[in-house]
Amino acid sequence: MKNKHIVRHEGHVTAADRALLLGQLPATVWFTGLSGAGKSTLAFALEHRLVDIGRACYVLDGDNVRHGLNKNLGFSHEDRTENIRRIAEVAKLMNDAGLIVIAAFISPYLGDREMARQIIGEDKFIEIHVCTPLTICEERDTKGMYKMAKEGKIAAFTGVSAPYEPPFSAALTLDTSTLDIAACIGLITGVLSPHIDKRG
Repeated sequence: MKNKHIVRHEGHVTAADRALLLGQLPATVWFTGLSGAGKSTLAFALEHRLVDIGRACYVLDGDNVRHGLNKNLGFSHEDRTENIRRIAEVAKLMNDAGLIVIAAFISPYLGDREMARQIIGEDKFIEIHVCTPLTICEERDTKGMYKMAKEGKIAAFTGVSAPYEPPFSAALTLDTSTLDIAACIGLITGVLSPHIDKRG
């Protein structure tokens, strides 16, 4: 239960002040897709591109977040939902600071991604579906996770023993088996242009 004595404090620096300082509008680019689809590769390539053009951004990556913030969570449906909720709250805070957040998470459930959209805000949430086919994802699996999942050694593995629910209306859909990284980044920055073309 929420403590009645907890109140929200508003600072004196506005979102407009931060936008002017950073020359950008905050956003969360949310990559969703199967393990091995290319989400993290694209996320870090996008971060590099944005820094090159003088934009302030940060990557939240599935594996990295589970080393710290969410290290107490497993992979049950409930834990996956809590994982996404916490990540969305962090992204919201980082957006409030004026940053562009790049989030790379399997985030397999439609409901969880909609929750993230509501937390972060419709105007800031940019969902990108990395729709690389399962067969290609399996070929890229250097850790052997898909093989272990098919052998029953890993429970609730998305794409094998747990479902993946693709977006109905992502801002962008990318297949990294047919598009190279440069082409993908070009398309993503095009979608992001209202947020990053603000310097001057």
